[in-house]
Amino acid sequence: MKITFLALFLSVSLLACKPRKNEKTYSPRALTTNESFNEFPDAKDNILTIVQHESSDVDLFAIQYKDTIISIKKDPKPVASKFSEARYLNSQKTALLVQVADGSGLVSPFYIVYLKNGNLQVIDLDRASKGKNDSKITKGLEEISRTSFIVNNDFLITSVNGTVYPIKRQEPNERIQGKFFMYSSDRTTLVFLTENSLYQVNYKTGETLNLPVDASLLNQPETLVSNIQQGYSWIRNDRGTLFLLKNPDEDRIVDIKEFKH
Repeated sequence: MKITFLALFLSVSLLACKPRKNEKTYSPRALTTNESFNEFPDAKDNILTIVQHESSDVDLFAIQYKDTIISIKKDPKPVASKFSEARYLNSQKTALLVQVADGSGLVSPFYIVYLKNGNLQVIDLDRASKGKNDSKITKGLEEISRTSFIVNNDFLITSVNGTVYPIKRQEPNERIQGKFFMYSSDRTTLVFLTENSLYQVNYKTGETLNLPVDASLLNQPETLVSNIQQGYSWIRNDRGTLFLLKNPDEDRIVDIKEFKH
């Protein structure tokens, strides 16, 4: 009996002495102009770690810095420490893009968790929108190439150098009311397919062009790409920015390599 009690006491003592992970809550700040997230760590352990939740039936992740679990609090929303999406924005593992697992699906907010000079920061990528078609067009994270992706039609992010580019909206109070369709050969002009036009925005210069398109063309998704390739061309403006324009000469020979979709 004494031996059993002693064994139980030792096991409880060991459990009590087992180190537990700390948790620290951060309030997000706004993204600043021309901000890059490509910091190199000054020590091996100055990196961010993605930890998978073992108790969950779905893939959920936590973010850990050394022995501390990171949580995010943006009023009036509750504290978030579980994320449905987590991916590195650079090879040094000093920046992460995360999407909160709050049960709201693709409209759940995105944040960047960033480590700079040993200090951790959280950047808010959740822009308010009052668009009538938000529930239809919001896709969360949408990959457009091997190293770049769009977040909620509001940001383009490159994972090579951890750069975030705000995408200029067609209307200030709503995210672009359309789906990503294609981009220019230099990959800087994005084309979104809206209800009645091709909304084009160059994420580096901020230039935009809204090109009305006949509804009969937009309502034929199976032939839309080929029709655009045949009837439109990428033309540089006075600043050298590529925009998609309708061909004045329908007999013009179009190089389909100009088109990326």
